[in-house]
Amino acid sequence: MKKVSIILLAVAIVLSLGFYFYKKEGSTTLPNWKTVRVEHGNLIQYVTATGSLAADTTVQVGTQVSGIIAKIRVDFNSVVKSGQIVAILDTTFLYASKEDAEAALQRARVQVDEMKREFDRAKTLFDQKVADQADYDLAIYNYESAKSMERSAKAQYDRAVINLQYATIRAPVSGTVISRNVDVGQTVISSFNAPTLFTIANDLTKMQVQASVDEADIGQVREKQDVEFSVDAYPDDLFHGLVQQIRMQPIMVQNVVNYTVIIEVPNKDRKLMPGLTANIRIRVNEHDSVLKVAVNALHFSPPPEYPGKIVIPDSILHKSESLTPPANEDPRKKSFVVWVKSGPFIYPVRVRTGLSDGLVTEISGNIPAGAEVAVGVLAQAVEPSKQQSPFMPKFQPSKRSR
Repeated sequence: MKKVSIILLAVAIVLSLGFYFYKKEGSTTLPNWKTVRVEHGNLIQYVTATGSLAADTTVQVGTQVSGIIAKIRVDFNSVVKSGQIVAILDTTFLYASKEDAEAALQRARVQVDEMKREFDRAKTLFDQKVADQADYDLAIYNYESAKSMERSAKAQYDRAVINLQYATIRAPVSGTVISRNVDVGQTVISSFNAPTLFTIANDLTKMQVQASVDEADIGQVREKQDVEFSVDAYPDDLFHGLVQQIRMQPIMVQNVVNYTVIIEVPNKDRKLMPGLTANIRIRVNEHDSVLKVAVNALHFSPPPEYPGKIVIPDSILHKSESLTPPANEDPRKKSFVVWVKSGPFIYPVRVRTGLSDGLVTEISGNIPAGAEVAVGVLAQAVEPSKQQSPFMPKFQPSKRSR
């Protein structure tokens, strides 16, 4: 009976070599493969970025004159209309400057009247040939100078009046006050850069995201592309927008060139607030009805000892495409090898890749949807002798005679 068992086992091994056979004699333990399936469906490619939300139009309200804040009529989140008074400066010094300019103007006008009378007398005497030409020219000069002084005094007075009007600070646009930077009693000094007293968002129902896109991805971004993003304030909500503008000014962030992309975002329910951090995905490409597989399947290789344990016959290799790229292959597509699982074994199949979203990649080649491809090796190994092969003949266990 022992000889019969040995013969039956030898026959089984020979028949199984029609599918796979071993290089080494004795039992061989094969890895337990970790696999994923090749799926069929749509694939969308995104460019990811981060940015911050801001109002579509934001106006900074400053002051043209220096002074002490006497009154503040608005606060944070106040809704204002264009022309509404938002603050008033102390007008004590401004009013005094206006009075002084008015007095100077009156003096200039008196001077003009005096010079006019002298000019008239000089002209009469000159016409009567009593006064000489020098006296007449001097009268003309004094009269014209007095008129110039009057115009200068008038300009000083107008400036003082305007400065007094600037003490009343009004909202330049209708909107919502999102920032107040001053308090009553605080002194503001107007210089080359006007101090910002308030920031008014024109319309909070229209927001924009200012996204920072890496230079490696900016070439794929186009205007009017769909954008979806989330914010930490509403982790369960997904917001949508459109790319409005791609600014060409480069911004260096940690030695990496970035570009600012402006994204239009509707905010009718006013859930989004300025300053929120947005995690953005810009939809840059989409392919429908394609085969796709996990990215790590393209970079998987079996253990070094695996090819030495088994030899894959030509009958199996013919099922896969040649590992040499064809001459007419699209150079934009890259060639990879995936390892397709069949029973306890895996065999290589060459595929060409297309679109990728970072998690799955589009593939094309002699591989069907639903096929299992290896992505790793599990800790527990299997013995091929204990696996059921479709090419392995089934033998009934022999009964020992007693």
